[in-house]
Amino acid sequence: MTISFIWFDLGYTLVYQEREAVFQRFLLEEGIELDLERIELAYHLTDKLFMREYPGVLGREPGTFFPWYMGVLNHSLGLHFDLSRQCIRLRELQGPRDRSWQAFPEAVSVLRELKSHSLGVGLISNWDISARDVLANTGLLPLLDPIIISSEVGIAKPDPAIFELALERAGVPPEECLYVGDNYYDDVIGSERVGMKSCLINRFGREGIQEIGSGAILASIQDLQVHLGTSHTGTYSSMRKGRSGR
Repeated sequence: MTISFIWFDLGYTLVYQEREAVFQRFLLEEGIELDLERIELAYHLTDKLFMREYPGVLGREPGTFFPWYMGVLNHSLGLHFDLSRQCIRLRELQGPRDRSWQAFPEAVSVLRELKSHSLGVGLISNWDISARDVLANTGLLPLLDPIIISSEVGIAKPDPAIFELALERAGVPPEECLYVGDNYYDDVIGSERVGMKSCLINRFGREGIQEIGSGAILASIQDLQVHLGTSHTGTYSSMRKGRSGR
């Protein structure tokens, strides 16, 4: 059966923060120079560790986990700071949270292209109450329907109930759906529990996800057109390793 509806995760699937550049700026203030690519990889691996070991944490309000997250990140880079002071300064450098998120360069064009081929496009995201502001500020809000946000519906991925709610609102069967996200445990496992197909966004090839088995892994959503071209013919195995531009 062909795919008629594509669901997306939000953070680091459709939108991102320039947190690595902000972190590098903080380090320069401290008299420390680190290559940006090393910082990017450290953030990526810290994300994956939290996804694997602490399910659901990254979808909560940042104040509930940010110092903890930064402690792990610092340790991975061999750095040590007063976490309270560091977190305050990073927030100052980042600016208002809902304004600090940006759409990936390819996000708007890919969503429009999918819709031009009569594919449904929706969102299922674990996010706090700032989600709709982030969507509006990045220009993504009018391109996604329905929009299912954990803080609004009181259910979070990977609970099958949040995917079932999305299917009910869209009026589509799970076997006609593809879910696209960057968290294997929330996105792939959660969506497949209700019968959706899935693919995983991982901008560093298999870095940070070595423990998971085979499956569709894309460098970014820009690879979706090629991927869907093969999945429509029943060959659901397109894989491209490597990173895409930020």
